Amino acid sequence: MLELFTLENLFTLMVLTALETVLGFDNLLYISIEAKKVAEDKQKYVRQVGIVLAIGLRIVLLFVVLQMISAFQSSLFKLDLPFVRADVNGHAIIVLLGGVFLIYTALKEIFHMLVVHDLQGENGGNRSKRTVISALIWILIMNIVFSFDTVLSAIALTDVFWVMALAIVLSGILMVVMAEHVARFLERNRMYEVLGLFVLLLVGIMLMSEGGHLAHLAFFGYEIDSMSKATFYFVLVTLVLVDVVQGRYQRKIMAEAAAKSARPPASAQ
Repeated sequence: MLELFTLENLFTLMVLTALETVLGFDNLLYISIEAKKVAEDKQKYVRQVGIVLAIGLRIVLLFVVLQMISAFQSSLFKLDLPFVRADVNGHAIIVLLGGVFLIYTALKEIFHMLVVHDLQGENGGNRSKRTVISALIWILIMNIVFSFDTVLSAIALTDVFWVMALAIVLSGILMVVMAEHVARFLERNRMYEVLGLFVLLLVGIMLMSEGGHLAHLAFFGYEIDSMSKATFYFVLVTLVLVDVVQGRYQRKIMAEAAAKSARPPASAQ
């Protein structure tokens, strides 16, 4: 038993916990956005239960994947058409469906931000609220997609089950701590909701590219490559920088306009 608590395992645990936390941020963002669709007094409950579901599902999925990893990677069916080729497995199907759903969710929420009726009432009063059970079901479904990256990353770094499971639990605890901060930040800075939705859209596109790559999907002889993590983080940082700069520039313009309107006209001097 003591040989399990080696320096190597402890170092792997720290690295994997950090990695799981970073990989879980998109999951946390989705949970925060989904929680905003329920009644205000239930939002904190949905966030907390959603994260607990994420932790439990990842540990269960970790055990399942370890037992059935070949089943997820083995071919389910093939396509060999004149313009399309593919060799689809279970992993690819789950990732592709998750990408489609994230893109749909992000675009739907962006559309709701732009339509006029969302301006009526607090937080879009005419928009129907989702039930707690419905929100948790959607969170549970998306957790399956998000969990694959974290579980496969854990398997890639170590084969010690307790290290993988403990890293998932520790990253889940960090997500619980971060959840309220993310929710409060989005509440105080409503403009960043748009950024969050575009990040979610970007994650969906990344999942689509990854699913296409896993399925060896090719159009006109050109196989789809998955979006690299470096590209994803570069685009993510660019989105954040553009949003920050635009926000500060907008405040500067508003301050200049306010100062100009407060200045007495030249004829009155």
